[in-house]
Amino acid sequence: MAKDDNKGAARFLPDRRDLTELRRAAGGCQGCELFKKATQTVFGAGPAGARFMLVGEQPGDQEDRRGAPFVGPAGRVLDRGLEEAGIEREEVYLTNAVKHFSFTLKGKRRIHQKPTAAEIDACRPWLEAELAVVHPQVVVVLGATAARSLLGTEFRLTRQRGEPIPLGEALAIATIHPSAVLRAPDRDEAYAGFLADLKAAADTA
Repeated sequence: MAKDDNKGAARFLPDRRDLTELRRAAGGCQGCELFKKATQTVFGAGPAGARFMLVGEQPGDQEDRRGAPFVGPAGRVLDRGLEEAGIEREEVYLTNAVKHFSFTLKGKRRIHQKPTAAEIDACRPWLEAELAVVHPQVVVVLGATAARSLLGTEFRLTRQRGEPIPLGEALAIATIHPSAVLRAPDRDEAYAGFLADLKAAADTA
């Protein structure tokens, strides 16, 4: 057993590695403390063999309640971007670097809280397993948390977004998270940059 196999999500990985078994096993993951407050694990969605794998940060409030990735406001921005970039949804596997919703309570509202480095690292075995099963041609890295998980701590989104970067047998292209478009002072400008990066990903595949 490797030194860190008893930490994080690694000990919850199933022997059989397909998306059905991974999703089932992830439902019982207790690899970090986030499972205690989240409603459920939000695993990836899409076909094995998808040409594109899109990796975000973590589920949001609506994703946590519904059990599916990118079904909230950021998901609608992403859907629009994929359509305008010419990327078919049946060619896309959607997932997050962290599979449980991290939040703080403000009254009755659950406010998004950025996952810690330890939580990102603890969840990485699920993401690595998804990459191995889906085997995408292009991985679109959405935001700094996903970039940290997949591309390391030295990667800087502000300097390297939109550039193809080798990631195993795939190419990775990083861009902002679609939620950043919603928070931007100039949404049109932010969306235009986001769309340009998605088009770069489409051209890479």
